[in-house]
Parts: sequence; structure tokens; C-alpha cells
Amino acid sequence: MVEPLSLWCALASRCLAQTTNVQHVSDVVRIGGVTRVQRTFAFVDVSGFTEFTDREGDAAAVALLETIRGSIRHLASVHGVRIAKWLGDGAMLVGVESEPVIEAVVDMIDANRDMTATPLRAGVASGRVILFEGDDHIGQAINLASRLSDLAGHHEILAPKSMMTSFLVNTRSVSAGERHVPGIAAPLELVRLESATS
Repeated sequence: MVEPLSLWCALASRCLAQTTNVQHVSDVVRIGGVTRVQRTFAFVDVSGFTEFTDREGDAAAVALLETIRGSIRHLASVHGVRIAKWLGDGAMLVGVESEPVIEAVVDMIDANRDMTATPLRAGVASGRVILFEGDDHIGQAINLASRLSDLAGHHEILAPKSMMTSFLVNTRSVSAGERHVPGIAAPLELVRLESATS
């Protein structure tokens, strides 16, 4: 026997699909077969990794990557953030909410602070992006996070000021001024993200 609520939900979904090609549910927007979702992205990488490899050799470079990837993997898991892909000496992280992504990256940078020869740097951005084939993302937020990582200095995390919310209780932001970001038409007001206890 079919439960009345289950039957009603199935009928309602079918009617919605037939009457409109736009569907908006929480952070998901579906228009004409394309799904956009609200996500936060971070790019974290080792600043000066090529120079380190040239100076110290391949074995030291591989050992360093194993250490850094282990730390990133552990802290992403602690904060419930997904590692979307490894990028050689870095990683792309993704999360549904901004706060866990930001706090994970802040912890990653703090865990790396004693590694002065191979400091981490990061960029964070959020926005609606296309969810492609269920496991890939396409959109400006991804490009912005990547470019902010490229602009960041040693042990620095850059993000748009517009991302700051009152929910970031473990993180503080310090103005990094207005900057021109490659690929972005208008200058952006940026902040540096730091642990609230540092």
C-alpha cells in the first residue's frame, strides 16, 4: 500500500516539472535542465614549491606533499569540508556553507606556520555555480578563489569582504584594501582571514 504522503509528494513533483522549467529549492536553482547551487570554494597551495623541489630534490618534495596533504585531509574532515580535487602542491576545497570552509582553511594555514620554507597560502570565494555531471562545478566563484590564492602572500588567506558574516565566530577579518583581481572587471574590497585567537 502506498503511503498518502509519498503519493502526494510524487504527484506534486510531477506537476511542478510539467508546469515550469524553473525550480528553486533552498540553495539549488534549476533552469532549463541546468542546476546552479550555492557553494563556497577555497584554493590552498604551497608558495615556493617549485623552488623547494629544485633546491631540496624530489624525495624531499614528495615527503613535503605527503605531510601537507595529510594535514589538509585531516582538517577538511574535521570541519566537514570536501576536497574537490588535488592540484599538485595544492587542493581545491568545496562546502555548502562558508563558515566551515573558512575555518578549515584558517586551521590549515595555522598548522603550516612553522614551515617557513614552504608556507601555505589560500583564496576563498562563494557564489552560485553550475553543478556539472553531479561532481564538478563551473562558475566565477571558483575562478575568484583561485585568483585570490595566487595573489595571497605567505601564510595569507584572501577573500572578498562581502563574504564576512556574523557566524564567523572563530575567524576575524582584516582589511586588505581594494584590489584589482585578474579576470574580474571591477576592483574588489578584500580581507585577510585569521584565527580569532591569533
